[in-house]
Amino acid sequence: MSEFTAIIFTARTAIDHFFQLCQEMRVAIPDTMKYFCTSEAIALYLQKYIVYRKRKIFAGETGKLDDAALMAYINKHSKEKFLLPVSDVHKDNLSIIEKIGIDYTKAVMYRTVSNDFGPDEAFDYDMLIFFSPAGVDSLMKNFPEFQQGDIVIGCLGSTTAAAIKNAGLRLDIEAPSPEAPSMTAAISLYLDKHADKE
Repeated sequence: MSEFTAIIFTARTAIDHFFQLCQEMRVAIPDTMKYFCTSEAIALYLQKYIVYRKRKIFAGETGKLDDAALMAYINKHSKEKFLLPVSDVHKDNLSIIEKIGIDYTKAVMYRTVSNDFGPDEAFDYDMLIFFSPAGVDSLMKNFPEFQQGDIVIGCLGSTTAAAIKNAGLRLDIEAPSPEAPSMTAAISLYLDKHADKE
């Protein structure tokens, strides 16, 4: 760990697993470590593990790795040696990092696994919301004969939307969009529109 001087976080889960591994391995994170996060929400989540105001923390605006503001910060600190903790099924486009030519190491620190439903577990949902293609895969694995019917399906992100459509399902709610920048806003917008029809 001592060879790295900066970390790029793309998810809160990555933060949890990184600091958990450091604790288990008794690795001390130096106070000089720089943190680059894809969104302000992810940056603020660092407060769970570090004294926020005493550290060098930079955040993007869009939540994506190719965010212009985040890339400007990374470019400004291009001499750093970066660590990028990711999941085994991460969908981040790393070409932007490779294009600017920084010294970075991608480290798979956690796996995404699906929870299996028990045979007697009821499936009586009105709405399913997916945040990754792995969630769609889990649905199809657990319920190979799944029929959507009146169940509303929503998702966050274009890769998850593509996975839903590739599975032959109807996508009813999608975020982010100009009208709904978050999943919560998208669900609220959907419910408001359909409340008028009832």
